[in-house]
Amino acid sequence: MTSSQHGPDDDHTIPAGVSDDLVEAVGGVTAAFEVIEHARGMLYAFHRLVGRADKELGEALDQLEAAGRPDLAEALRTDVVGRNVLDGRWTFQVVEEFDAGYYQAFADAERAVRDATMGGRRHVFEAQLKERERTHDRPGHEARPAAHHPEG
Repeated sequence: MTSSQHGPDDDHTIPAGVSDDLVEAVGGVTAAFEVIEHARGMLYAFHRLVGRADKELGEALDQLEAAGRPDLAEALRTDVVGRNVLDGRWTFQVVEEFDAGYYQAFADAERAVRDATMGGRRHVFEAQLKERERTHDRPGHEARPAAHHPEG
């Protein structure tokens, strides 16, 4: 048997007594959490973009003032620069509240499901899918990196 015929490593195998239906259901919970991870990344991007826009606006207002319109520059500085994006919050506060609330609750729940059903193993469903989809014994379709192939 060649090393490419070996399946997933122990961290990605189905625990004894666990049904395929349960593996698929847990995979769905993890997939939903991965969407939250994506949303969290977008929230951090929002945080960075708003901060950048605020800084760029400040620089543009300096130019507006130098170009002879200090009245307009001051009006925007007073009303827009440093303004809260939500009630009482800058974006860093939005990110912190999200992380400490919804995100942490979801992350804890997803881990609890994996711990209770898969012995904490991650991506078991995907590892099984890979085994079904890959072409065994074909280069580029190995079950795992060469460093993880058992000697044989």
